[in-house]
Amino acid sequence: MPNKPIINPPFTLADHAQHLGYWVIIRTLILICLGIAVVIFLWDGTVNLPFSEILTALVILTSVNLLTFMRLRKPLPVAQLEFFIQLLVDLACLSAVFYFSGGANNPFVSYFLVPICICAATLSGTYTLAIAGLSVLSYSLLLFFHIPLPILSPHHHQADNSINLHVMGMWLNFFISACLITYFIVKMARDLRAQEAQLNRWREDQLRDEQVMAVATLAAGTAHELGTPLSTMKLLLSELRTEYQQVEPLQNDLKLLQDQVNQCANTLRELVATAEHTKDGQLPSEDIGSYCASLIERWKIMRPDVIARIHLADHNTNKGTNTDIRAQFHPTIAQAIINLLNNAADASPQEIDIEINWDEQKLIWIIKDMGAGIAEEVTAHLGKSFISTKTKGLGIGLLLTQATINRYGGTVSLHNRIPRGTITQLTLPITRGTSIEPNTL
Repeated sequence: MPNKPIINPPFTLADHAQHLGYWVIIRTLILICLGIAVVIFLWDGTVNLPFSEILTALVILTSVNLLTFMRLRKPLPVAQLEFFIQLLVDLACLSAVFYFSGGANNPFVSYFLVPICICAATLSGTYTLAIAGLSVLSYSLLLFFHIPLPILSPHHHQADNSINLHVMGMWLNFFISACLITYFIVKMARDLRAQEAQLNRWREDQLRDEQVMAVATLAAGTAHELGTPLSTMKLLLSELRTEYQQVEPLQNDLKLLQDQVNQCANTLRELVATAEHTKDGQLPSEDIGSYCASLIERWKIMRPDVIARIHLADHNTNKGTNTDIRAQFHPTIAQAIINLLNNAADASPQEIDIEINWDEQKLIWIIKDMGAGIAEEVTAHLGKSFISTKTKGLGIGLLLTQATINRYGGTVSLHNRIPRGTITQLTLPITRGTSIEPNTL
């Protein structure tokens, strides 16, 4: 089957569609409050209000709210201009309601603060300035042009009530506005911060992938160029071993060199084989224990000078039952693990602890060395750019390792060890299907 990348569920960004959804909720709450107030005054009958004009404005606003709700159910992007127009509709309809219900003396007139806050948190400065200016203009006009209601006058007192109704209304409106602003503005700001953090992570991943692609391009050319000198070295080493058979110390050194050259040649062959075998996403299943053991043996051939204590979990016997777990491993995963082992070997070749364990869901490698550890200023950049903690290091190993392991859903973490050294932990999910496919954004 063709190799189809698995697309992770996308992060839900705090875009204008989501903000408009919040605004629909706020508008609904305000319409409910105003509707309840109209019903109460209609039922009481003591207040003479132009109910037909007020209801007309509320019906228009309710219709806009319903249309907006239906529009948000469609996967269409919401532009800043559309959100701005929605705020203008609210401003116009509510200005009309306030005009017919006391003007600036209406306790709900301070609701104009809410669209200003929403606009400031979500739209550009130009739109915010426009909404703020129009809100101030509307409030100012309502001071002079409105249908007065004596019951809402600040100097109106009721004989049977020592608390002025205007003061109580202003308090209620302040309480509602404060609750709405606190909840929704904080939520929107949190979404915006989450969006910014996610975009920063995406930028870092993109930069790392670009660096990896550059390394891969150079590696392909280098692999092609190394074929001829490696063949020459193998031939010369074979001739030297034949010529100096009687010199045992030299034979040992020549054999070591020949093993190293053979390892380089095998690595180049595997590079080509990897491209051939994985182009269709098909990989064989392997026993995890055998895979890890063969990987350790391969590393020991590469680093014969290293003294390491290997703790390989024994999952083959569990009260007499066979508990083998088979999984698929992309060839680049082996290279990533060897990079981590080589880093530990470079740090402390005489004292390394390697613990390997797994279960039905994940494979875990824990590599402990007694090197100099990692400086705090370097830790944040490891695996994200070309940076090395070694004097002669190129800074490529950790970058490639992080990119490979993350590509297949795993994680790599490095921590300083007490009293000294580094603890490297690799966690990789177990893949058991017929194909192994990378995760992509």
